[in-house]
Amino acid sequence: MKTIEVKGDLREKVGKTTSKNLRREDQIPCVIYGNGENIHFHTHERSFKKLVYTPNAYLVNLDIDGKKHQAVLRAIQFHPVSDKIIHADFFEVTDKEPLWIQMPVITEGTPEGVINGGRLVQKMRKVKVKGLLSVLPDDIKINIEDLTIGQSIKIADLKIEGLEFMEPDNAVVILVKTARAAIVDEVEEEEGEEGEEGVEGEEGAGDEKAEGADAPAGEAKDKTKDKAKDKA
Repeated sequence: MKTIEVKGDLREKVGKTTSKNLRREDQIPCVIYGNGENIHFHTHERSFKKLVYTPNAYLVNLDIDGKKHQAVLRAIQFHPVSDKIIHADFFEVTDKEPLWIQMPVITEGTPEGVINGGRLVQKMRKVKVKGLLSVLPDDIKINIEDLTIGQSIKIADLKIEGLEFMEPDNAVVILVKTARAAIVDEVEEEEGEEGEEGVEGEEGAGDEKAEGADAPAGEAKDKTKDKAKDKA
């Protein structure tokens, strides 16, 4: 699993006033919990640049006043107007206890259905998984080359040893939809084939009439006389 380093300092006091003062200095109030007593600290807002504004999932190596902690980002709060980060919660993890985390979904290959005119739709960019720290991958890779139009991949189709997927089994992760252009082309092709058959039939009928019309008048009379003699 990918890691990122974050340095912080212990907060001597907690409360709204202290938090406001920290934010004025571009410091973000944080808390780490999950392994005994909660630890309140602060870190510069630039520490979150790679941690928050990215599709990747990270294990955070926290250095708080020289003391090391392994954690994952659990929750983050943004200002409703400025959209700046105002608080963050971290969960401390160990190698012995399984943890849950949101993992990014990475697709591999081009679906057969897309090549045939379909449209790829990714319903889930991240999936929630649970497992030991030692088996957590960087991401969830899915090969989609064999997907045809109308087919999908659901959570129940994903199998990774050591991981438990904490989403509904019937939740669709990726599917290939029928594109409108593909339907129009198919209909036009069918109509074209039917039209060709009709033209051929008309041309055949016209040819027969033409052959009768081109026959000399004398030959037609002779045939009539021959038939009359035969009857007599």
